[in-house]
Amino acid sequence: MSNRFGLSVALATPFDADGRIATNLMISQARKCLADGCESITLFGTTGEGSSIGSQEREEVLTAFLGAGISANQIVAGVLVDAAEDAAAQAGHALSRGVRNILLAPPCYFKNVSDDGLFKWFSAVFAILGDKARDVIAYNIPSVTMVPLTVSLIGRLRAAFPAVMAGVKDSSGDWPFTESLLKEHGDLIILIGDERHLGRGVRLGGQGAISGMANFLPREVKRMADDGMDDTRIEEFVEELLKYPVTAAVKVMVAHRTDEKAWLAVRPPLVAISGEGQHQLALAFDALFRSKAA
Repeated sequence: MSNRFGLSVALATPFDADGRIATNLMISQARKCLADGCESITLFGTTGEGSSIGSQEREEVLTAFLGAGISANQIVAGVLVDAAEDAAAQAGHALSRGVRNILLAPPCYFKNVSDDGLFKWFSAVFAILGDKARDVIAYNIPSVTMVPLTVSLIGRLRAAFPAVMAGVKDSSGDWPFTESLLKEHGDLIILIGDERHLGRGVRLGGQGAISGMANFLPREVKRMADDGMDDTRIEEFVEELLKYPVTAAVKVMVAHRTDEKAWLAVRPPLVAISGEGQHQLALAFDALFRSKAA
């Protein structure tokens, strides 16, 4: 595997009729994405509904993936919890199994918190992890968390924890912020979460992406993540996805591409997209990609 991060699919999580994780289907989807060029898979991120998946479920899924022959070095584990103790417990288990990286979001129940408070929270997580702490990618997704990570906070964290802080996944959708992050911290692994900015972010030194769209367009997103190419079709389709709750919309597209209706299910508090919404997304996708998509 190259030292460059490349493309990681933000793997969606399928559920069966009883609301349990459909692990075999999830593993099958992961294998397809890896075969189509993704360097790794990210479990339990935003697209994977990670904040709705409990610690025991996470451990069972990770064990199943490793047992199915997917290398730990091809797995990134998302951690999306508020208590430092819980974040360290989830990260620690995944790191003990050898995963490549931890994607660590800030605590988000309390809003309008300061950089000082966030620095202390990350510091607490790393202190509890102790010698296990390594390869952490901070996750900036303020549209979901309402807790932005600033360029200066990243600077403080990397200065204090140089052996732990590996990079940042920036899903802010704020190009000036992304540009400043690349300028100030381009020697870290900077990953572009908004596919509309992926090509130009890579051209400025970004190391790739953790991408929800890689669930159903892995080859197209890979060209952007690896070569810094622009793809106006992807940019247009992101706009279509954003008309709906994005996690549910991504699952609609996985169902559309695989003909597996089980992908349509989401876990509460999310709800599935209506039949009409599914139809409109499929029409928009086919108009942009069907003639060229594999």
